[in-house]
Amino acid sequence: MSREDPDFIDSVDKAFQVMMVFSAQHPELSISQVAELTGLTRATARRVLLTFTRIGFATQQDRRFRLTSKVMRLGYGYLSASPWWEHAEPHMRSLSNSTQESSSLATLDGTEIVYLARVPSPRSVSITLNIGSRLPAYPTSLGRVLLAALPDAELDTYLREVDLKPLTPHTITDPGELREALMAVREDGFALIDGEREEGVRSVAAAVRDRDGVIAALNISVNAARISAAELRDRCAPLVREHADAITAEITHT
Repeated sequence: MSREDPDFIDSVDKAFQVMMVFSAQHPELSISQVAELTGLTRATARRVLLTFTRIGFATQQDRRFRLTSKVMRLGYGYLSASPWWEHAEPHMRSLSNSTQESSSLATLDGTEIVYLARVPSPRSVSITLNIGSRLPAYPTSLGRVLLAALPDAELDTYLREVDLKPLTPHTITDPGELREALMAVREDGFALIDGEREEGVRSVAAAVRDRDGVIAALNISVNAARISAAELRDRCAPLVREHADAITAEITHT
């Protein structure tokens, strides 16, 4: 790419490739594992990891590397440059209290959603998704709202290139069917997911906007044994839209 674009720095691209392979599934990695996961040569992976170690972004123990908390500075740069998300928290707490369910705010990054904020259900203090957690967009209510907001050309590209894996028996894996679902989101103003990412979990989401368009999505997630799909649509979806609109109003008038 650098040969085609003189402003593109290969080494920076490779460094971020290495950084992004660390995850909850891969908190510690060897040089060989990083090379395999990134497609980089072992020598390149080694140099990047050792550089990370020397500048404090990683630690090494017994030939395995782990990122340090210094990496969080990168994410904080985004959050501090986008203070609008702070306006969302009071509305998320209100939504969570009204429904007695957990609420989340996420944005779209390529084919994935990234969680920006989360308020756990008053019923439980357990949290399985944290700020910065990533999920594929297509089987989530947050992702459906964000995908539905894409310009038609970008959505066409996404549907042509995305790998729609069947995460549960209910997951939509046909691009044409997913397109129809996204068109319904555009018409309805919300997205409802019933067990497509995880069996037994339902969720409903609505868009959060600024003056330029959709910037995030707000949702609640519920236990399917506790709330039916009909109740989620009829009672909860209007509440989610109401709170998403309240966040939008606060952002656009700030």
